[in-house]
Amino acid sequence: MDENEWQPLQFVPFTSALDGGFWHALTQKKLEVYKLDETPKDLNGFYSNSNSAGIPSTLNLELSAFDESGDAPKHCFGTRGTLHLLNTLDAFKNVDKKQLLEEEGAKVWQNIKNRTALENPTLLSRFLLVAFADLKKYHYYYWFAFPALCYPATCRWMKTQLLNEYFTAEQIVRLQDAYDTSHCVCTSGYFVLAQKDGVITFHHLREFKELYKSSDAVLLGFSDPSTIDGYPGWPLRNLLALVSACWSDIRDLTVVCFRDRVKDTRREITHSLVLQLQLSATEPSDSCPKVVGWEKNERQKLGPRVANLSSSMDPAKLAESSVSLNLKLMRWRLLPSLDLEQISRTRCLLLGAGTLGCNVARCLLGWGVRTITLVDNSRVSYSNPVRQSLFVFEDCIGDGKNKATAAAEALKRIYPGVNAQGVSLTIPMPGHPVSASAVEQVKQDVQQLEELFDQHDVVFLLLDTREGRWLPTVLGASKRKLIMNAALGFDTYMIVRHGMKCSSADAAAIDTGLKGSLGEAIPGSQLGCYFCNDVVAPGDSTKDRTLDQQCTVSRPGMSMMVSALIVELMVSVLQHPDGAYATADTSARDAHLTAEVTSVLGLVPHQIRGFLSRFYHLMPSSFAFDKCTACSPMVLSEYEAKGFDFLLKVFNEPNSYLEDLTGLTQLHQQSHELDVWELSDDDSLSP
Repeated sequence: MDENEWQPLQFVPFTSALDGGFWHALTQKKLEVYKLDETPKDLNGFYSNSNSAGIPSTLNLELSAFDESGDAPKHCFGTRGTLHLLNTLDAFKNVDKKQLLEEEGAKVWQNIKNRTALENPTLLSRFLLVAFADLKKYHYYYWFAFPALCYPATCRWMKTQLLNEYFTAEQIVRLQDAYDTSHCVCTSGYFVLAQKDGVITFHHLREFKELYKSSDAVLLGFSDPSTIDGYPGWPLRNLLALVSACWSDIRDLTVVCFRDRVKDTRREITHSLVLQLQLSATEPSDSCPKVVGWEKNERQKLGPRVANLSSSMDPAKLAESSVSLNLKLMRWRLLPSLDLEQISRTRCLLLGAGTLGCNVARCLLGWGVRTITLVDNSRVSYSNPVRQSLFVFEDCIGDGKNKATAAAEALKRIYPGVNAQGVSLTIPMPGHPVSASAVEQVKQDVQQLEELFDQHDVVFLLLDTREGRWLPTVLGASKRKLIMNAALGFDTYMIVRHGMKCSSADAAAIDTGLKGSLGEAIPGSQLGCYFCNDVVAPGDSTKDRTLDQQCTVSRPGMSMMVSALIVELMVSVLQHPDGAYATADTSARDAHLTAEVTSVLGLVPHQIRGFLSRFYHLMPSSFAFDKCTACSPMVLSEYEAKGFDFLLKVFNEPNSYLEDLTGLTQLHQQSHELDVWELSDDDSLSP
């Protein structure tokens, strides 16, 4: 080629290649770490010079792009970049992209001018990623730029040869051996080839000028990601800018575009290029030259791209990522300290899979609870689906499905990732005598219920009868489980969290400093249970009842309200520093909203009593009753000492046995005697 017949050097630009792992990592970072933070973030990418012919010159970002180490895979070359992750699509569209590119180019130029890039040549290759993540649809809008300095102003492309046209076959073998033994020098993707007395050696980029004077031949080299014959890859642009800025007296340059691929199971480097270049004269300048490098989209126009992962993701995995989105967004602005992991790992046991059980289960799913077990022995009837939200008409056909099993299946249809189980089990009750032939079955039922309590952290009592709650209350107190109790009337309801029993040492540690304020707050270890306000033992409440008394007749919307309230109360308790031992405020007055009685979600009352006819709530608290038929020390001691024998006696003789055991019989007698004395006093005063 004549000196007057030269062509401007053209380069093959990078093409971005982002795999699913990168988008997954970006999603997690956005939700858990970055949240609303739009400040620039560091990223790591890599490229390779071993792509097969026809494969684009790719710059790759994977799951490891956010790792601080930034180590590239073997035989690849690392590059650093900047992520601008914006919060809205409008912000993504309107951001000043020209300024962002110039800022990235200025970083490259600064590293060249202060010669930092000579010591660490990887600084010559940078990238910029501007993105917006629509995490509701899993659509990712992004635009890559690979900053390249337009410096020097012109670069004459004098000649191009293949490696086997420039070197002999013997020299190529030596070159390959030298490359392999000096790979530590070449890990940056930039190197110097020196030839002296027929020996070819690899050197660090910083040695170029010195070798240029002392060697027979000196070639500048870089690992070339391009696979197009005759055209070098994008990294050469900033390498030429470094040569012009640091060694402006060097005009003629030989560059090796080193390509290393495996073809037909054989390693091959002969397709590498050797370029003869002539650089134009440049005036020293501190100002950053023009920067180019925005990537073209699929239509080969300058513009962003869109990655739609929703169509390629496993639906179950997509659901798993999506269901917790709303919860994680709470931590962006409203509740940064909300412990979602604690909620998700809480194992919930629901005794009763009827109107309350179905709605409570749905609320638990919404809060991210992933282990839900429902217990019920009844079957779905035709009156159930309109009130019990997990059942449909098909569940009623024939004899009807077991409620617990049908509810668990419905939960899995709603969210396949939930660990939902249904258990058909009859809960033995006081006042419901056990015949001799049924003792063994009842014993098995009790044992199974005890095992279920051991396997769960929170137990919801959502049963129809008062006596049905007695055994679960005893088990919860003995096994120290958080018990959440809900009961419905026609237009009234009550929600109670049972007090958490603890040892004397634990009680002293938890209740320190609260003794002087018991008029306003009651420590969680001293709160009463559902039965603590009763002075009679539970009995058969279903005997001699009409149809309207046998069914739970309540206003239809009330079960949903109560279900939401009881789950919200459970979550508030879990978020309290003392957990189930959280102190209960006796009033909703603002003066009582102190740090000792609130969780990050607010108040943690003992009881919520609602009056729907007046749309009114009360939040009373009460101490545990020392003669309670369910949680008093006498009852728990007898259960823990005698086990099923004690329970069997209660089932068959509830009133006399429990009331004698707890001292209620004596209390009744004293009350009767007091009434007699008061009557005698009145009689003595009569004329």
